[in-house]
Amino acid sequence: QVQLVESGGGLVQPGGSLRLSCAASGFTFSIYAMSWYRQGPGKERELVAGIISAGGSTNYAESVKGRFTISRDNAKNTVYLQMNSLKPEDTAVYYCHARRRVAPMYTHWGQGTQVTVSS
Repeated sequence: QVQLVESGGGLVQPGGSLRLSCAASGFTFSIYAMSWYRQGPGKERELVAGIISAGGSTNYAESVKGRFTISRDNAKNTVYLQMNSLKPEDTAVYYCHARRRVAPMYTHWGQGTQVTVSS
């Protein structure tokens, strides 16, 4: 069955770095656009970054531009989010999201991984 399994979250001090990974299985990874969303305490879920295909176009929330980098490895069915210069306001549960780029437009969510930025 379809699975998106996130890993790499944890507690980090302000200014630190983390690398999130999302391992996908059960679907044809290469034809899916992949994204990272996050939901902070008391906030709505928001898009953090997205990538269409390996080496393809990316997009970022203004709040993370220049600090976060999304990438994907189609051979490993994995998408990554490199997070640098982390701030306390980056504290959230981070979710992996997959959207099929051709009809039918299936979408899938991971279970989330907690990122806490605190001293």
